[in-house]
Amino acid sequence: MIRPFTDATRQEIAGRCAAFARAAPDAATVGLKRAAVAITLARSAGVEDGTALLLTMRAASLRAHSNQWAPPGGRCDPGEGPVETALRELDEEIGLKLGAEAVLGLLDDYPTRSGYLITPVVLWADDTARLAPNPDEVASVHRIALAQIERDDAFNFVRIPESERRVIRFSHAGDFIHAPTAALIYQFREVVAGRDTRVAELEQPVFAWK
Repeated sequence: MIRPFTDATRQEIAGRCAAFARAAPDAATVGLKRAAVAITLARSAGVEDGTALLLTMRAASLRAHSNQWAPPGGRCDPGEGPVETALRELDEEIGLKLGAEAVLGLLDDYPTRSGYLITPVVLWADDTARLAPNPDEVASVHRIALAQIERDDAFNFVRIPESERRVIRFSHAGDFIHAPTAALIYQFREVVAGRDTRVAELEQPVFAWK
C-alpha cells in the first residue's frame, strides 16, 4: 500500500508516535555513549507521490561502520538532547535543515555492540528537493518507500553462533540492511501499524560489533 505524502499521512504517523510508550531506561545501558539518528520521512522518488524514509550509505573513508546503511545521525555533543543531535546531524550529513516543528516523536533507545545508546527521532521533511550530502560522511542518499518496509517479507531473523539473540535483517534491493538500522526501521514500521514492539534485544551482525 502506497502511503501518500500528505498532511493526513503526517498526522496519522504523528498520532501513532504520540501513542507509543517508549521503554523505560535500562540499568544495563548506563555508561553507553549517547547518540541519535534521524528517521526522516520525505516524498518518494518514484512516479507515485508516496512517503519514503531517507537512508544513507556511509562513506568508504570513514574509520567506523564505513559502507554501511544508516539514517543520518551521530554522537550527542555535550549539552545536546537527542532531538538537537538528530537535527544537527541531518544538516551536517545531507544538508537538510529542519526545526523542532518537524519532530513527530521518539522511538526506543537501542544499545549497540560498539558502545552507543541510539535514540531514533522521527521527522517529517516537506522539502527534500535539494539535498547536499557531505562526501566525507555520506556516499549516497536513498529514499526507501514505506510500502517496502511494510511488506510481509521485508524483515527476517537469523541465528549466529556468536550470540543467543536473533539477528534482524531488512531485505532491500537484493541486499540486506542489518541492525542497528534494520532494528530501528522495524520498530518504526511496527509503531506506524499501532504495535508496541521492542527491538533492543535484536542482534547486530558480528561485523557491526566494533
